[in-house]
Amino acid sequence: MNKTQLQKDFDTRNLNTGASGIKLYTWYLLSTLFFRSGLIPFSSVLVFILRRLGSKIGNEVRIKPFVNIKYPWKLIIGNYTWIGEGCIIENLAEVKLGDNVCLSQGCMLLTGNHNYKKTTFDLFVKPIIIEDGAWIGAKAIVCPGVTVASHAVLTVGTVAVNNIDPYAVYQGNPGVKIRSRIIE
Repeated sequence: MNKTQLQKDFDTRNLNTGASGIKLYTWYLLSTLFFRSGLIPFSSVLVFILRRLGSKIGNEVRIKPFVNIKYPWKLIIGNYTWIGEGCIIENLAEVKLGDNVCLSQGCMLLTGNHNYKKTTFDLFVKPIIIEDGAWIGAKAIVCPGVTVASHAVLTVGTVAVNNIDPYAVYQGNPGVKIRSRIIE
């Protein structure tokens, strides 16, 4: 097998985009023009585009400029959720955001990774669930397969590699529980 074929196999192994080439190209153009460029700062327009491409989105969702979403058809967003500037949703698998979720500026939701223990560096993907009322702080990272439970908080720059308990505040890399979240 030549290097070009090996690279092609490596790039597509274990990845189901869930869309045709035309749909992928259409999303790439729309994403470049309207989402990642910041030319359209109006949430209503961005939400409309995402819905047309298969996202399931609730009421009163706010999406700020410069957001990067891999595949809208693998995205579910509840009511009153906010996605801040520069967020990256690398949803090779499904990402589900509950009601009243806050994704702060520059946070990353990563559903895919590679198995570094294998010479083939196989891709694996796992869904992410962010439950109702959770807050993902600026520049925080949620890794593949993680569930952030109801009303949990990841502080600025925290890396969630395991499931996050409800009503808990996590900090660090890897994220550890530092206190309970008490809502008054």
